[in-house]
Amino acid sequence: MSLLPSFYDVKENLTANEYFPREYEIDFTENRLTGRIVEGLDAIRMWVWCCMHTERFRYALYSWQYGVSLEKYLGQTTTEEYLEADSRAEIEEALKIHPYITGVDDFQVSKNGTKLKIKLTVKTKLGKIEVSENV
Repeated sequence: MSLLPSFYDVKENLTANEYFPREYEIDFTENRLTGRIVEGLDAIRMWVWCCMHTERFRYALYSWQYGVSLEKYLGQTTTEEYLEADSRAEIEEALKIHPYITGVDDFQVSKNGTKLKIKLTVKTKLGKIEVSENV
């Protein structure tokens, strides 16, 4: 038996003013919206993807708290230690604005040409999400 609350337990125990994660589904193989709405961990996964692919402070549409500033690492000579520590802090700060995300584990980052290869585990109130992205 899991110590974490199940998806349905969390949803049923919400009051009228509380938020439950719902997002439009993204088909990552076709790079387009599917037209469906997903809930729970799938919704958080969509939110994480969008957050990690949005450069912070670039778009007036988004709050200054949304997105990550990762372009500053590209084209720069940095040590692996600095890249990992600074980018982890940047990503963790960006993701923790979501009310269901509680932390980040197993963080790894490496430069891959003009992209950063990022692997991490996102801890949420509903469970864990494995993320592996080129951003």
